[in-house]
Amino acid sequence: MSASDFAPQALPSWRRAVLKVGSSLLASPQGLDPRYAQGLARFIDGARAQGREVVLVSSGAVAAGRGRLQAGGDGLVLRQALAALGQASLVSFWQSLSPAPVAQVLLTHDDLRHRRRYLNARAALRELLRLDALPVINENDTVAVDELKLGDNDNLAAAVASLVDADLLLIATDIGGLYSGHPQRDPQARPIERVAQVTPELLLAASGGAGALGTGGMRTKLEAATKAAVAGIATALFCGRDDAVVQALGEGRLYGTLIEARRDRARARKQWLRHAPAGGALRIDAGAVAALRARGASLLPGGVVAVDGEFRRGDVLELRAHDDPAAPPLARGLAQYNAAEIRRIAGRHSREIEALLGFRYGEEVVHRDDLVLLDAPAAPLELSA
Repeated sequence: MSASDFAPQALPSWRRAVLKVGSSLLASPQGLDPRYAQGLARFIDGARAQGREVVLVSSGAVAAGRGRLQAGGDGLVLRQALAALGQASLVSFWQSLSPAPVAQVLLTHDDLRHRRRYLNARAALRELLRLDALPVINENDTVAVDELKLGDNDNLAAAVASLVDADLLLIATDIGGLYSGHPQRDPQARPIERVAQVTPELLLAASGGAGALGTGGMRTKLEAATKAAVAGIATALFCGRDDAVVQALGEGRLYGTLIEARRDRARARKQWLRHAPAGGALRIDAGAVAALRARGASLLPGGVVAVDGEFRRGDVLELRAHDDPAAPPLARGLAQYNAAEIRRIAGRHSREIEALLGFRYGEEVVHRDDLVLLDAPAAPLELSA
């Protein structure tokens, strides 16, 4: 069974994607092997040339550390030590394959559960993408313990896809995609090219065995796809060992399995922003009103005239036209800064933020990804998950 078993299908349109690459595509007894990574790096570079953004979730730190020491054995503490030894090699490995500057981001479950750390991680990743860098994300194995670990990089990739508001989750595997049975054991196994919803029966049937160099089988990939689908993000499983398959991705074709999103991500997010309780309001000038309406722009501090209420970073805000206080709110969005901070930077240029506050979460007060115009048609309110 191979990627050639799968008929081509259109890849969903996307502007930002998370690409997960596992150890089975990178690791060798000597450490990290670029054989398959080169094609994936070319795909990333090609996507960036098309104006798209890619966040890379890469395994391989433990394998890199093991290759440096030629150390055997297992166990959590040893893996933590090997990950610490291998992280620098992993980043250097991807930097050697990428013309873009590579940035390392290490995450644990606590980073995604704690409100402020979640917002900090999201702001840092947005800034890296704005700087045209390639973020390379891995679980922080050096400090994570069993109850804090995300468990595997498939599920980490799904969490990151939601964190950065990705349109698509791409999971590179060492086989063609999902099959009706184990493709190496069941001669009757047939490729499954499209999955509307991952059912418990499908999870039970999925292969859960880990390879000698990997940490997760098809089951963890389906678990990750389920989490992504709930967030409105489709998942594509494809063979990262097949150059033709990887090249086809850059041309909008998928030879593999597409697991559909359970709802439209943008629609669901905008629907939530419309109905979530607002913690305050920003009164904005005519130029900002025009920029939001005509260009779908972010709200910059220079457009803010006044701040109403006390709110925290991450709270929902109403955006109102300053010259028409009786008019209904123009838009709603998530605050990148708290009320006191926005008061200090209101009316100023974005480049002054760090000098005024001593730090900067980004150049926007409300990012366009976190903003919905209220005079646009509203989707019906859905109460189910």
